[in-house]
Amino acid sequence: MFDLIFHKLHKEGYRFLAIAAVITFILLLINNYLGLIGLAITIWIYYFFRDPDRFSIQDENYLVSPADGKITQIMETNGPKELGLEGKKYTRISIFMDVFSCHVNRVPYTGTIAEIFYKSGKYLNATLDKASEDNERNYVKLKNSKGDELILVQIAGLIARRIVCDVKEGDTINQGDRFGIIRFGSKVDIYFENYNLLVCKGQNTVAGETLLAIKK
Repeated sequence: MFDLIFHKLHKEGYRFLAIAAVITFILLLINNYLGLIGLAITIWIYYFFRDPDRFSIQDENYLVSPADGKITQIMETNGPKELGLEGKKYTRISIFMDVFSCHVNRVPYTGTIAEIFYKSGKYLNATLDKASEDNERNYVKLKNSKGDELILVQIAGLIARRIVCDVKEGDTINQGDRFGIIRFGSKVDIYFENYNLLVCKGQNTVAGETLLAIKK
């Protein structure tokens, strides 16, 4: 029960939590009402950077969700031109993470990091379709043991100002493992082929656990 209420914190959150706690203490010295506001913000920061354990299916025939949030778009599209894949067709699922979502990102299947590419950009509302092409973003190409490739895109949003990627090219990472975090509201796109959809637009997802697609 304790673990369900008090999740461990992602390493990115400790600095923000410490700053918020100090500010809250100062506000309490000034005014109790201001102190309560500071306390609420401190609790929210802890909640934002929570990093709960997740339990993946551990089966390469399935893709698990890379993010907590809501599916805002499912479409057939060309691959990212930044990776030279504009000539290939993929299914793309966009998952929006609001400020109350857990923002730790996880890999959809076990594989090796084949390529990482960072692209600077704007900070449009991440719910907009054009945010996938215009916003700051980080591409992670993952290849599994069967030779399949998928692309994960961490996309900064209106409030987000830092994309954190904790893996590097050549790393081997297991299905459901953490690969990064985006601070304060954002979305993740996943491009894939040769899998049949198991989800629909508007559905909520849990990173590392929700099954997005099954191998054809």
